[in-house]
This record gives sequence, structure tokens and C-alpha cells, in this order.
Amino acid sequence: MQWSLEQIRLFVGVAEGQSFSAVARRLRRAQSAVSSGIALLEEDLGVQLFERSSGRQPRLTEAGVALLEEAREVLRQCQRLDGRALGLARGEEARLRLALDEAMPYQPVLSSLEALGSAFPLLEVQLASSAQGDVARKLLERRADLGLLFHHEQMPDALERQRLGTIEMVTVCGASHPLAAQDYAERRELARHRQILMSPQDSHYPGGEQLGPQVWRADSFYVMAELLMRGLGWAWLPRHVAQYPGYQGQLVELRSDWTPPSLVVELVCRRDEALGPAALWLADRLAEHLQAMG
Repeated sequence: MQWSLEQIRLFVGVAEGQSFSAVARRLRRAQSAVSSGIALLEEDLGVQLFERSSGRQPRLTEAGVALLEEAREVLRQCQRLDGRALGLARGEEARLRLALDEAMPYQPVLSSLEALGSAFPLLEVQLASSAQGDVARKLLERRADLGLLFHHEQMPDALERQRLGTIEMVTVCGASHPLAAQDYAERRELARHRQILMSPQDSHYPGGEQLGPQVWRADSFYVMAELLMRGLGWAWLPRHVAQYPGYQGQLVELRSDWTPPSLVVELVCRRDEALGPAALWLADRLAEHLQAMG
């Protein structure tokens, strides 16, 4: 390959302006230099790009039409390379790996990521949805840069956390469960039925209190919801999980004399690694969208 980026720019410029002289004037170069550059490019590529007839504007050949978009993409890639290098020189991350609890509400996360894509268009983003406990593990193993999870007490000392917002918890059972027929369920009534809880037992999530002797455990709020739909018990779930479209008509929210405190959403990172501008920017957007969600 002997052609240069300058020759590619000349090719695209002439093709779009259909004039050697116009490109020469814009670049403040002699028209002969533009014609020579195009001729050298044609020689290097082994094809004729323009038909040149006396007294007529240059017109793309069939080969020229086929190669024009490829040439434009070469120039776009050069712009991306320059932009990425400029961002790195300013301290921006080349890549951001976000691990999030699978039960995190979708809308605030997707809205924040959409804004991130606009603000940092060259940033590579990797997303990983994980069950409870796996988010912190990914951070500890340096397989993620940021973690989005629900607050629990057993947080490794190597991780730093920032509160972003809260999510309401509700008392829920399946539509076929005996509790579903009751307008109101006191704690002692709830304790008579099997309770579905988050595991492990020492996670200390809000809503992790065992009320009665019958307990099943799961590591996912969505798995808990699936068990509830089959009438296998009752549970405290985040409201957005209980209202997930796929569960409509199959889960019933219960009024009770006690409801656990809201889940606290936290952004977590390693204490020994400073966050870059994109990560800090995303943290602010996540906080805004979670607070707007209420």
C-alpha cells in the first residue's frame, strides 16, 4: 500500500465537490497538485476513479463509486483515532466496565447509559449483569471498574461505595396464594406462611428479617418473583420487580403492618483505583435518574 491519507482526502473532496479546481482552492494548492495526487492514488489502487473529459467536470467511474464509501470510512476512522488519542491525553478512560445487580431498575440505568454514549462517544462500555454478591467479586478481581448494587453490610474493605438513591420495597405473594385473598396481612399472619428471602442469610439486605420457621432462599429478586408466582410463599421485593410487565396479574401486593425500609442503591469501586472522568460523569447521571424515579 503506497497511497496516503492526503490522497484519500483529495479523492473524497473531488468526488463530493466534482471539481479539481474547487478542491485546489479550498486547500490553497495548485490544481495540478490535486490532479497529480488523484493520479497517483489511481496508480496505487490499480483502478481509474474519475472519467476526465475535456471541458467537463470529473465524474466517478464505477470503481470510483464502489470505493468512495470505503475512502470516507478511512477518514472517519482517522477522526476516531484522533478523538480517542485526545481523550486519553486528557485522562479519559479508553474503556469502562460496569457490573450491576440484575435486579437494578432498567430505566434509570438505560437513560444514564444513553447520556453517557452521547457525552463520551468514543468510550468502549462493557456491561455485566450479576446476581447478588457477584458484582463485588468482579470489582475485587478487577473484572469491572464500577459496580451498581444494593447496599448490604458485608462489603469488602477494598471497595469504596457511594449512595445514589433508594428503591421502595413491597410485600408480595402470588395471585393463587392464600394471602392474596386478604385485604390486610399482619406480621403474625405472614409468619404462618413460607417466606422467600434473599440469600445468603448474612447479607443484611432490608427485608432480610425472617418472620417464621418456613423459609426458602434465592440469590435473585427475579427468581424470588418466579417462586411467588407459583404460590410457594410471600416475599419483600423491590417495587419495580413486583411490577415487571411479565408478572402483571400474577403477583399481588399486600398491605401489612410492617414494610422493610427501602433498598439503598450504591455505586461501588476499588479504593486503590481512581475513577476517570467518564465513570464520575456516569455516577452523577445514575444518581439523578434514580432520584427522579423516587
